[in-house]
Amino acid sequence: MTYRLLIKSAAKKQMRRLPDTTFRLIDERIRALRSDPRPPGAKKLVDVVAWRIRIGDYRVIYEIDDEKLVVRVVAVKPRQSAYR
Repeated sequence: MTYRLLIKSAAKKQMRRLPDTTFRLIDERIRALRSDPRPPGAKKLVDVVAWRIRIGDYRVIYEIDDEKLVVRVVAVKPRQSAYR
């Protein structure tokens, strides 16, 4: 079963600021969420209804709607500021 992938405009803006190699790596991992929204290493965040995957020093914060089969990427940030 394939999930539809939605990326919020704020997350797109954050991704555009990344170096090319980092952008490609993160983009590849985000696209993989369509087939497996809970890959090994993904963690459910406490206090919010969201998940995160770690990609080097960056974190991708996303929400999963299993009923509608949608993965919504909310943020792509460096680890230091990802949870604020």
